[in-house]
Amino acid sequence: MTETIPPEATEAFAALAQLVYAGSDAQEVLDAICRQALEIIPGADHTSISTLQADRSLRSRAASDDVARTMDELETEAGEGPCLDSILEDSVQRDADITRGCTWPQLARLTLERTPVRGMIGYRLQQGIESRSAFNVFSDAPGALTQQSADIGAVLAAFTSVALTAAEQTASAENLRKGLTSNREIGKAMGLIMAAHSVSDEEAFEILRSASTRTNTKLADVADKVNSSHRHQLP
Repeated sequence: MTETIPPEATEAFAALAQLVYAGSDAQEVLDAICRQALEIIPGADHTSISTLQADRSLRSRAASDDVARTMDELETEAGEGPCLDSILEDSVQRDADITRGCTWPQLARLTLERTPVRGMIGYRLQQGIESRSAFNVFSDAPGALTQQSADIGAVLAAFTSVALTAAEQTASAENLRKGLTSNREIGKAMGLIMAAHSVSDEEAFEILRSASTRTNTKLADVADKVNSSHRHQLP
């Protein structure tokens, strides 16, 4: 890197790390990164985290404001831009002043017509929220996104990849735990119904499923009620 990362950036990374370790979900981490980026990247006025979908459109997973979300829409409309290229070419893409011979002429035309944005950077995220995602930085002032801006942004993009992986693994583990618990409760309820009514496991499951449909209640909740009722009947 050409310049030392400023102390405020280091402090922001520490705060974001605490958010991840506290068990925050992936969306909360995404939103926090977009907010913090405005504070620590020199020249940054808008940020977004976007995912490239199968139809080659960009979906904003998080954004600091409407301008950042609009930029994702404009890149989709233009079919070119730093976000798309960073994902497709696996590289950092930067144009600090799109008013002078921009790398993406169609995007530059749309951007100048519809937004205050004059400079942009795109970083591919290597992990988390799929591999076809990017962290994007936009500036309203031509030339404001300097090499230092790009360096700090690169650190934040790397942090984002790691943080999202951690957040999503935590969410996956929690979902798995809930799923296993639900399945265990459903199994218990089926066993009780089979014993009480002398029915097969398929018939017991159908009884639970029908009750779930009639009452518009989740199957796991119906099973929990059956199990709770049985526990209350025990001497």
